Parts: sequence; structure tokens; C-alpha cells
Amino acid sequence: MNYKSIADLSVDTRRFAQSVPDVDLVVGIPRSGLLAASLLCLHLNIPMTDVDRLCEGRLIDSGERHAEDRSFGDLDSVLVVDDSVNSGSQMTETQKRLEKHDFPFDLSYGAMYVSSQGRKHVDHWAEFVPTPRVFEWNVIHHPALNNACVDIDGVLCRDPTKTENDDGERYREFLSTVEPTVVPDERIGHLVTNRLEKYRPETEDWLDKHEIRYDNLVMMDLPSKEIRQERGNHAQHKADVYDSTDALLFIESEPRQAEEISRRTARPVLCYETMEMFQPGRTKRTQRAAGRFASRFRKNPASSTVAAAKHVYSRFYYLVSKAL
Repeated sequence: MNYKSIADLSVDTRRFAQSVPDVDLVVGIPRSGLLAASLLCLHLNIPMTDVDRLCEGRLIDSGERHAEDRSFGDLDSVLVVDDSVNSGSQMTETQKRLEKHDFPFDLSYGAMYVSSQGRKHVDHWAEFVPTPRVFEWNVIHHPALNNACVDIDGVLCRDPTKTENDDGERYREFLSTVEPTVVPDERIGHLVTNRLEKYRPETEDWLDKHEIRYDNLVMMDLPSKEIRQERGNHAQHKADVYDSTDALLFIESEPRQAEEISRRTARPVLCYETMEMFQPGRTKRTQRAAGRFASRFRKNPASSTVAAAKHVYSRFYYLVSKAL
């Protein structure tokens, strides 16, 4: 799983600013493209706007530094930028929309991160990042959630306090009344929690109440909190579930558990508390991936061969792009 944090974006944007040709205005494509555009215009010390305002001939107010009157007729070159381009559908839609306007300046298009397909739709780009990939600023609303394992407490809602976590009535009240910290736009493949199985009704009711969509809910099948604490196998439980699926990512709330899950499974785990991605070692990852491919090949040789070919092409394209 390829991953970019906001810290990565800041560094990559600064490098990108040094390579793009002279531009007079940066235009961000909503929503996440505005983040990249904002960083880029600060590095370049030029004004920015979004696509709607560009069509209306307006800039985003940027304070005293760019408060003087500006005319779009004074602009020679404008860069329209998004944070990433994968299939190119959003960028193509934006280009078609802007082509309808007779702007008195040259338009070019760019993105911070592109896939092999996305590269065809832009004039400038900072880095080739192959799929599968997720970014810190959109991971919790990304379609990758469809094939991911996601923790509940510490991700979708806060953790219970010691007083609330009594394995009794106060805990049941917490499960029923706690407010969500985030409601993902996408359906989650696997919700994996250390909550006890006996609290499934309250958990399912809460998820339904807040319209959090998911395919599977896996809980710990133990009789009490005390026994769960005695066993101390919180990370092992989640690792076992992760290993039993074809999920591409596990989103875990607690840093130590995230690291342990990644170590036990040799698969990527994102710690939601720190937004750090734990990646397994290359050798172990390759061995585990080979084992999973062999298993899938035995079940469906044709589709597995096609998937393997796509993966090899993607990696080759990535290595060649890095060398250029």
C-alpha cells in the first residue's frame, strides 16, 4: 500500500514548486486539490483561486500581500492543480469545463501524484505513486475502505473512559450514546474490534443509527472484559482477522497495536492516532504476497494471472519513472 502523509505533501509540493514553469496563478480543483494548491501558491508566492472562481474571474482573498487590484487580463500563465490523478476522470471533466471559456491566458494542468493512467492527463506532476494508494487527507473517505479492516474505538468514535468501561450498564450507555468522530462516505469491508461479542446489539444499533455502512463486524468472542485483559491478545485478534481476509489495509487506532498487527501479518497498517503507516519488510512482504497469489491462483488461474500482470506492469512503470 503506497501512502502519502500531509508532511509528505508539504515536502513534495516544495520540490514541485521548484520544477514547474513560471505561472501567475494557481487554481485548485475541489476538494483535496485545494490543499495542494494552497501549499503550492505559498511556495511560489502567487495568488490562488478555485475552478468556480476562475470561471467567474475572481481570486480567493489572500490578505494584504495580494490585496492590490488584479486583472485576469494581466495573467499570462495559469496552473490548474489537483492533489492526485488516477483514472483522470475528474481532471478531464475540469478541462472540458474550462475549454468553454475564452481565457486571456495560457492554461496548463498538474497534479502532485499520478498513476500510470493519470500521467496522461496532466502537463506537470511531482511524483508517480502507483495504486493501491491512500493519502492521509482522504483515507477515511476513500473507496479503499471497501476492502479494508477498520477499528471502531479510537477511529469511528472516541475510546471509553475508565468510568465508562465497567463491562456493565455504564459501558452499554457509552456504546449507545457516544458521538461518532467521523462517518466515512464509503462502505467499510470489515469492522474489527476488541469489543466483546455480547455487545453486538448495541454496536450494530449505533452503526445503523449513524449510517455507517459495512459488510462484516468481527468482535471478540469472550465472556468478560476481565478475561480479555488476562489474555492480552488484542493485537493478535485483529491480526488473525486481517490475515483471514484479502483486505489491503488495516486502520488501527492505537500505535503499539498497529505496529504489532503489521509485524504479525506482514501487511500495511495505518495508525489513525498518529497517521503513521506501518509497512512490512520487503522480503517478508514478498513471501506473504507470493503465498496469497498461489492460493488465489489455485482457485481461479485466469483472473489471478491477469492481476499479477497488472501488478508487474505497475511496478515496472514506477521504477522507470523514478529513474527519469
